[in-house]
Amino acid sequence: MEEQDKLLKRISDLVLDMDEEGIVDAVREYLDADFDPEVAVLDGLVDGMNRAGELFAEEEYYVTDLLFCADTFELGMEILQPILMERVDTRADLPKVVIGTVEGDTHDIGKNLCHIMLEAGGFEVIDLGKDVPLQNFIDEAVAQDAHLIGLSALMTTTMGGMRRVIELLEEQGLRQQIKVMIGGSPVSQAFCDEIGADGYSENAFECVELAKRLTHHTELESK
Repeated sequence: MEEQDKLLKRISDLVLDMDEEGIVDAVREYLDADFDPEVAVLDGLVDGMNRAGELFAEEEYYVTDLLFCADTFELGMEILQPILMERVDTRADLPKVVIGTVEGDTHDIGKNLCHIMLEAGGFEVIDLGKDVPLQNFIDEAVAQDAHLIGLSALMTTTMGGMRRVIELLEEQGLRQQIKVMIGGSPVSQAFCDEIGADGYSENAFECVELAKRLTHHTELESK
């Protein structure tokens, strides 16, 4: 475990240092050592982005620094994603989830990671992208016969869109049929409870387990 921990710390540091060349070598070295790729994502790449976010909050990093960190993160994910996707279930009857970043919010790193992990966890993912008009989530869920919507927000100013989606579902008589899970750095369990969402996940790995619980409950309710 000591070797794995060292490699994870190195991957995290490389993201923080915006070292695009180094991240490729480090992730490949990690995989060559036969360590779990999912752990590399959460404890390596995501950890590095979280640290960069903290420096940004402390005004030690600028927006351009965060963008370069994100580019480094994406290079690491390009190597890990094909391996994670090998675990995807290819059955035709996979549970469907519609995901996206709410209207007004153009941040999508966390949402993209959830997309990858949900597919690896056995879901068919309909990804609407970022800055998604709120009604579009509902329209797509109905069109795709999806019983779960996943909403992401990375800014406090766009979190209200999550509340509005739930209100729209209620107004259109769909709230009992479609469950809503939320996530993103400014989001919390308290906010989830406040707006009446069905679940909150702190990271992409918890997102998969939450989605499994919510879709299972939906299946039971429909019987």
